[in-house]
Amino acid sequence: MPKIKTHKGAQNRFKFTGTGKLMRVKGPKSHLRRNKAPRVRSQFDEMIPVAKADVKRLTRLVPYGT
Repeated sequence: MPKIKTHKGAQNRFKFTGTGKLMRVKGPKSHLRRNKAPRVRSQFDEMIPVAKADVKRLTRLVPYGT
């Protein structure tokens, strides 16, 4: 079997946990961050799981779980 190429943009945006869950970071993380409340800024730093509907599509982009 030939190797599958990893999508480098997806590799930077998504991470796999030790149990195999696919995690992502929330969207407007850096733009105009000084104006946002400290509670909101800390929420942007948390990794949250990817929706079930998107997991199959994204695991094709990151086949080796980097």
